[in-house]
Amino acid sequence: MKQPQSDIHDSIATRWNDYLQGLHDALDQLEKDIEEAKEMKAECTAEWCTATEHVIDDLANALFSIHEPKFASEEDSKKLKTLRKRVHDLYAEYKNVAT
Repeated sequence: MKQPQSDIHDSIATRWNDYLQGLHDALDQLEKDIEEAKEMKAECTAEWCTATEHVIDDLANALFSIHEPKFASEEDSKKLKTLRKRVHDLYAEYKNVAT
């Protein structure tokens, strides 16, 4: 018989990974939007810049405020570190487009 605590850990781990995947997907979309904006630099409006900066801020806040479960695997820890670096890099790309 499986321990109840094990079921809870499994459930948390599954949802934590789902959350990380959602953040990964959001970064993919943000990267795509920034790449499109690079191609039409003259089209970048103040409204687009403001909205994009808010999205980046929200993603950065989400990524840097995540509490990593103590039972998270090394692979999960690496995913989170990669996502944190990626949002930092995307902010730099955004600043290149916005200026």
